[in-house]
Amino acid sequence: MAEVLVLVEHAEGNLKSITAELITAARALGEPSAVVVGAPGTAAPLTDALKAAGAAKIYAAESDTADQFLVTPKVGVLVALTESASPAAVLVASTAEGREVAGRLAAEAGLGVLWDVVGIKEGGVAVHSVFGGAYTVEATAGDTPIIALRPGAVEAEPVAGAGEVVSAEVPAPAENATKIISRQPAAKSARPELTEAKVVVSGGRGVGSKENFSVVEDLADALGGAVGASRAAVDSGFYEGQFQIGQTGKTVAPQLYIALGISGAIQHRAGMQTSKTIVVVNKDEEAPIFEIADLGIVGDLFKVTPQLTDAVKARKG
Repeated sequence: MAEVLVLVEHAEGNLKSITAELITAARALGEPSAVVVGAPGTAAPLTDALKAAGAAKIYAAESDTADQFLVTPKVGVLVALTESASPAAVLVASTAEGREVAGRLAAEAGLGVLWDVVGIKEGGVAVHSVFGGAYTVEATAGDTPIIALRPGAVEAEPVAGAGEVVSAEVPAPAENATKIISRQPAAKSARPELTEAKVVVSGGRGVGSKENFSVVEDLADALGGAVGASRAAVDSGFYEGQFQIGQTGKTVAPQLYIALGISGAIQHRAGMQTSKTIVVVNKDEEAPIFEIADLGIVGDLFKVTPQLTDAVKARKG
Protein backbone atom coordinates (compact mmCIF):
# COMPACT_ATOMS: atom_id res chain seq x y z
CA MET A 1 0.00 0.00 0.00
CA ALA A 2 1.35 3.43 -0.95
CA GLU A 3 2.36 5.97 1.64
CA VAL A 4 0.37 9.15 2.22
CA LEU A 5 2.46 11.98 3.64
CA VAL A 6 0.79 13.98 6.42
CA LEU A 7 2.39 17.23 7.55
CA VAL A 8 2.08 17.27 11.34
CA GLU A 9 0.65 20.33 13.06
CA HIS A 10 2.04 20.70 16.58
CA ALA A 11 2.74 23.27 19.26
CA GLU A 12 4.64 23.15 22.55
CA GLY A 13 5.19 19.40 22.37
CA ASN A 14 1.56 18.52 21.64
CA LEU A 15 -0.32 17.57 18.50
CA LYS A 16 -3.02 19.87 17.21
CA SER A 17 -6.35 18.13 16.67
CA ILE A 18 -6.16 18.63 12.90
CA THR A 19 -3.25 16.17 12.77
CA ALA A 20 -5.41 13.24 13.89
CA GLU A 21 -8.04 14.34 11.37
CA LEU A 22 -5.44 14.38 8.59
CA ILE A 23 -4.20 10.90 9.52
CA THR A 24 -7.77 9.57 9.55
CA ALA A 25 -8.46 11.09 6.13
CA ALA A 26 -5.18 9.72 4.76
CA ARG A 27 -6.28 6.15 5.40
CA ALA A 28 -8.72 6.42 2.49
CA LEU A 29 -5.71 6.71 0.18
CA GLY A 30 -3.02 4.51 1.73
CA GLU A 31 -0.78 4.20 4.79
CA PRO A 32 -0.40 7.47 6.72
CA SER A 33 3.18 8.64 7.17
CA ALA A 34 3.46 11.57 9.59
CA VAL A 35 6.08 14.21 8.76
CA VAL A 36 7.40 16.14 11.75
CA VAL A 37 9.56 19.17 10.96
CA GLY A 38 11.27 21.07 13.74
CA ALA A 39 14.31 21.58 15.92
CA PRO A 40 16.21 18.58 17.33
CA GLY A 41 14.03 16.74 19.86
CA THR A 42 10.72 17.86 18.34
CA ALA A 43 9.52 14.43 17.18
CA ALA A 44 10.15 12.39 20.36
CA PRO A 45 7.32 13.83 22.52
CA LEU A 46 4.88 13.50 19.60
CA THR A 47 5.64 9.88 18.73
CA ASP A 48 3.19 8.12 21.06
CA ALA A 49 0.32 10.41 20.08
CA LEU A 50 1.08 9.92 16.38
CA LYS A 51 1.11 6.15 16.82
CA ALA A 52 -2.23 6.31 18.64
CA ALA A 53 -3.67 8.45 15.84
CA GLY A 54 -2.70 5.82 13.27
CA ALA A 55 0.66 6.83 11.79
CA ALA A 56 2.30 3.81 10.16
CA LYS A 57 5.57 5.72 9.80
CA ILE A 58 6.95 8.90 11.34
CA TYR A 59 9.49 10.97 9.45
CA ALA A 60 11.52 12.99 11.95
CA ALA A 61 12.94 15.93 10.00
CA GLU A 62 14.94 17.83 12.58
CA SER A 63 17.67 20.43 12.32
CA ASP A 64 18.85 23.60 14.03
CA THR A 65 17.53 25.66 11.11
CA ALA A 66 14.10 24.02 10.80
CA ASP A 67 12.35 26.51 13.06
CA GLN A 68 14.42 29.54 12.05
CA PHE A 69 12.73 30.07 8.68
CA LEU A 70 9.13 30.57 7.59
CA VAL A 71 7.55 27.67 5.65
CA THR A 72 10.56 26.82 3.47
CA PRO A 73 12.02 24.03 5.68
CA LYS A 74 8.68 22.19 5.60
CA VAL A 75 8.41 22.61 1.86
CA GLY A 76 11.96 21.36 1.36
CA VAL A 77 11.34 18.24 3.44
CA LEU A 78 8.12 17.43 1.59
CA VAL A 79 9.73 17.97 -1.83
CA ALA A 80 12.48 15.50 -0.92
CA LEU A 81 10.02 12.93 0.46
CA THR A 82 7.73 13.10 -2.57
CA GLU A 83 10.75 12.22 -4.70
CA SER A 84 12.04 9.41 -2.49
CA ALA A 85 8.81 7.86 -1.15
CA SER A 86 6.56 8.30 -4.21
CA PRO A 87 3.47 8.87 -2.01
CA ALA A 88 -0.12 8.50 -3.16
CA ALA A 89 -0.85 12.00 -1.82
CA VAL A 90 0.36 14.74 0.50
CA LEU A 91 -2.05 16.03 3.15
CA VAL A 92 -1.74 19.38 4.91
CA ALA A 93 -4.09 21.45 7.06
CA SER A 94 -6.09 24.08 5.20
CA THR A 95 -4.77 26.86 7.41
CA ALA A 96 -2.88 29.99 6.40
CA GLU A 97 0.47 28.24 6.76
CA GLY A 98 -0.77 24.93 5.37
CA ARG A 99 -2.03 26.57 2.20
CA GLU A 100 1.28 28.39 1.81
CA VAL A 101 3.14 25.08 2.12
CA ALA A 102 0.78 23.44 -0.38
CA GLY A 103 1.25 26.20 -2.96
CA ARG A 104 5.02 26.21 -2.72
CA LEU A 105 5.21 22.42 -2.78
CA ALA A 106 3.00 22.31 -5.88
CA ALA A 107 5.24 24.82 -7.66
CA GLU A 108 8.50 23.08 -6.74
CA ALA A 109 7.39 19.47 -7.21
CA GLY A 110 5.04 20.03 -10.14
CA LEU A 111 2.01 18.59 -8.37
CA GLY A 112 -1.66 19.50 -8.37
CA VAL A 113 -3.41 21.01 -5.35
CA LEU A 114 -6.92 20.44 -4.00
CA TRP A 115 -7.88 23.32 -1.70
CA ASP A 116 -10.21 23.50 1.29
CA VAL A 117 -11.24 19.84 1.14
CA VAL A 118 -13.98 18.58 3.48
CA GLY A 119 -13.75 14.86 2.69
CA ILE A 120 -11.65 12.28 0.84
CA LYS A 121 -12.86 9.22 -1.03
CA GLU A 122 -10.95 6.24 -2.34
CA GLY A 123 -9.02 6.88 -5.50
CA GLY A 124 -7.91 10.35 -4.45
CA VAL A 125 -11.30 11.99 -4.98
CA ALA A 126 -11.61 15.11 -2.85
CA VAL A 127 -14.92 16.58 -1.71
CA HIS A 128 -15.26 20.37 -1.61
CA SER A 129 -17.95 22.59 -0.11
CA VAL A 130 -18.20 25.59 -2.45
CA PHE A 131 -20.10 28.87 -2.82
CA GLY A 132 -20.47 29.18 0.92
CA GLY A 133 -21.70 25.60 1.28
CA ALA A 134 -24.43 25.91 -1.35
CA TYR A 135 -22.91 23.09 -3.41
CA THR A 136 -20.72 20.02 -2.92
CA VAL A 137 -18.32 19.06 -5.69
CA GLU A 138 -15.74 16.32 -6.22
CA ALA A 139 -12.35 16.76 -7.84
CA THR A 140 -9.05 14.99 -8.53
CA ALA A 141 -5.58 16.38 -9.26
CA GLY A 142 -3.18 13.91 -10.83
CA ASP A 143 -1.40 10.88 -9.44
CA THR A 144 0.05 12.59 -6.35
CA PRO A 145 -2.33 15.35 -5.26
CA ILE A 146 -1.61 17.80 -2.49
CA ILE A 147 -4.75 17.93 -0.37
CA ALA A 148 -5.45 20.82 2.02
CA LEU A 149 -8.05 19.55 4.49
CA ARG A 150 -10.36 21.95 6.30
CA PRO A 151 -9.93 21.66 10.10
CA GLY A 152 -12.87 19.92 11.72
CA ALA A 153 -14.26 18.59 8.44
CA VAL A 154 -13.27 14.97 9.16
CA GLU A 155 -13.85 13.35 12.53
CA ALA A 156 -10.69 11.76 13.88
CA GLU A 157 -10.92 7.97 14.26
CA PRO A 158 -7.75 6.80 16.03
CA VAL A 159 -6.42 3.39 15.01
CA ALA A 160 -3.09 2.28 16.49
CA GLY A 161 -0.29 2.49 13.94
CA ALA A 162 3.19 0.99 13.87
CA GLY A 163 4.77 4.42 14.14
CA GLU A 164 8.16 3.44 12.75
CA VAL A 165 10.45 6.44 13.23
CA VAL A 166 12.66 7.31 10.26
CA SER A 167 15.08 10.21 10.11
CA ALA A 168 14.62 12.68 7.27
CA GLU A 169 16.98 15.40 6.14
CA VAL A 170 16.04 19.06 6.28
CA PRO A 171 17.50 20.70 3.15
CA ALA A 172 19.60 23.81 3.63
CA PRO A 173 17.42 26.91 3.16
CA ALA A 174 17.88 29.05 0.06
CA GLU A 175 19.72 32.33 0.43
CA ASN A 176 16.53 34.30 -0.12
CA ALA A 177 14.46 32.28 2.38
CA THR A 178 12.59 34.39 4.93
CA LYS A 179 14.39 34.09 8.25
CA ILE A 180 12.77 34.58 11.64
CA ILE A 181 14.78 37.15 13.56
CA SER A 182 12.62 37.41 16.69
CA ARG A 183 9.57 35.92 18.34
CA GLN A 184 6.96 37.43 20.60
CA PRO A 185 4.87 34.91 22.55
CA ALA A 186 1.15 35.16 21.90
CA ALA A 187 -0.96 36.30 24.81
CA LYS A 188 -2.09 33.29 26.82
CA SER A 189 -5.79 32.76 27.33
CA ALA A 190 -7.71 30.44 29.61
CA ARG A 191 -10.05 29.72 26.70
CA PRO A 192 -9.21 27.04 24.10
CA GLU A 193 -7.84 28.09 20.72
CA LEU A 194 -10.71 28.93 18.40
CA THR A 195 -10.08 26.35 15.66
CA GLU A 196 -9.32 23.62 18.22
CA ALA A 197 -12.28 24.22 20.54
CA LYS A 198 -15.04 21.65 21.01
CA VAL A 199 -17.49 24.41 21.94
CA VAL A 200 -17.67 27.83 20.27
CA VAL A 201 -20.01 30.66 21.26
CA SER A 202 -20.17 33.46 18.69
CA GLY A 203 -21.72 36.90 18.70
CA GLY A 204 -22.92 39.00 15.78
CA ARG A 205 -24.22 42.45 15.03
CA GLY A 206 -27.19 41.75 17.29
CA VAL A 207 -24.92 41.87 20.36
CA GLY A 208 -24.92 45.62 19.84
CA SER A 209 -21.62 46.77 21.33
CA LYS A 210 -18.16 45.78 22.54
CA GLU A 211 -19.32 45.98 26.15
CA ASN A 212 -22.27 43.68 25.48
CA PHE A 213 -19.94 40.95 24.24
CA SER A 214 -19.50 39.98 27.90
CA VAL A 215 -22.78 38.08 27.47
CA VAL A 216 -21.10 35.92 24.81
CA GLU A 217 -17.93 35.50 26.86
CA ASP A 218 -19.81 34.49 30.02
CA LEU A 219 -21.62 31.66 28.23
CA ALA A 220 -18.43 30.51 26.51
CA ASP A 221 -16.60 30.41 29.85
CA ALA A 222 -19.42 28.49 31.51
CA LEU A 223 -19.20 25.87 28.75
CA GLY A 224 -15.40 25.84 28.67
CA GLY A 225 -15.48 27.01 25.07
CA ALA A 226 -13.96 29.60 22.76
CA VAL A 227 -15.43 32.93 21.69
CA GLY A 228 -16.03 33.79 18.03
CA ALA A 229 -17.51 36.71 16.15
CA SER A 230 -19.19 37.36 12.83
CA ARG A 231 -17.67 39.70 10.28
CA ALA A 232 -20.38 42.27 11.03
CA ALA A 233 -19.40 42.24 14.71
CA VAL A 234 -15.71 42.61 13.89
CA ASP A 235 -16.31 45.39 11.35
CA SER A 236 -18.39 47.21 13.96
CA GLY A 237 -15.51 47.05 16.43
CA PHE A 238 -17.31 44.75 18.86
CA TYR A 239 -14.53 42.10 18.86
CA GLU A 240 -11.00 41.53 17.59
CA GLY A 241 -10.47 40.34 14.01
CA GLN A 242 -8.50 37.25 15.05
CA PHE A 243 -11.78 35.76 16.31
CA GLN A 244 -13.73 36.29 13.11
CA ILE A 245 -15.46 33.19 11.75
CA GLY A 246 -16.50 32.92 8.13
CA GLN A 247 -15.34 32.85 4.54
CA THR A 248 -12.82 35.64 5.17
CA GLY A 249 -12.08 34.54 8.73
CA LYS A 250 -11.47 31.24 10.45
CA THR A 251 -13.26 27.96 9.80
CA VAL A 252 -14.47 26.01 12.82
CA ALA A 253 -16.30 22.71 13.24
CA PRO A 254 -16.84 22.19 16.98
CA GLN A 255 -19.15 19.68 18.62
CA LEU A 256 -21.35 22.61 19.70
CA TYR A 257 -21.69 26.00 18.00
CA ILE A 258 -23.90 28.67 19.58
CA ALA A 259 -24.72 31.72 17.47
CA LEU A 260 -26.00 34.77 19.34
CA GLY A 261 -27.42 37.67 17.34
CA ILE A 262 -25.98 36.38 14.06
CA SER A 263 -28.22 36.58 10.99
CA GLY A 264 -26.35 33.85 9.16
CA ALA A 265 -25.26 35.42 5.91
CA ILE A 266 -23.62 32.90 3.59
CA GLN A 267 -20.19 34.40 4.38
CA HIS A 268 -20.53 33.41 8.03
CA ARG A 269 -22.18 30.05 7.41
CA ALA A 270 -19.25 28.99 5.22
CA GLY A 271 -17.01 29.09 8.30
CA MET A 272 -19.17 27.14 10.76
CA GLN A 273 -21.86 25.06 9.05
CA THR A 274 -19.94 21.78 9.48
CA SER A 275 -20.32 22.10 13.27
CA LYS A 276 -21.88 18.97 14.76
CA THR A 277 -24.68 20.75 16.67
CA ILE A 278 -25.76 24.33 15.96
CA VAL A 279 -27.83 26.36 18.43
CA VAL A 280 -29.17 29.78 17.41
CA VAL A 281 -30.62 32.65 19.44
CA ASN A 282 -32.01 35.48 17.32
CA LYS A 283 -35.03 37.76 17.60
CA ASP A 284 -35.60 37.63 13.83
CA GLU A 285 -37.43 34.41 13.05
CA GLU A 286 -36.60 34.90 9.35
CA ALA A 287 -32.83 34.95 9.95
CA PRO A 288 -31.11 32.62 7.42
CA ILE A 289 -29.06 30.92 10.13
CA PHE A 290 -32.18 29.13 11.39
CA GLU A 291 -32.06 27.09 8.16
CA ILE A 292 -29.02 25.17 9.42
CA ALA A 293 -29.80 25.22 13.14
CA ASP A 294 -30.40 22.03 15.11
CA LEU A 295 -32.07 24.12 17.83
CA GLY A 296 -33.37 27.63 17.31
CA ILE A 297 -34.70 30.10 19.85
CA VAL A 298 -36.57 33.16 18.62
CA GLY A 299 -36.03 35.68 21.36
CA ASP A 300 -33.95 38.45 22.90
CA LEU A 301 -30.41 37.16 23.36
CA PHE A 302 -29.96 39.40 26.40
CA LYS A 303 -32.80 37.57 28.14
CA VAL A 304 -32.12 34.05 26.84
CA THR A 305 -28.32 33.90 27.15
CA PRO A 306 -27.96 34.83 30.84
CA GLN A 307 -30.57 32.20 31.71
CA LEU A 308 -28.67 29.61 29.68
CA THR A 309 -25.39 30.61 31.35
CA ASP A 310 -26.93 30.29 34.81
CA ALA A 311 -28.42 26.90 33.90
CA VAL A 312 -25.05 25.61 32.72
CA LYS A 313 -23.32 26.82 35.90
CA ALA A 314 -26.03 25.23 38.06
CA ARG A 315 -25.72 21.94 36.17
CA LYS A 316 -21.95 21.95 36.64
CA GLY A 317 -22.40 22.69 40.33
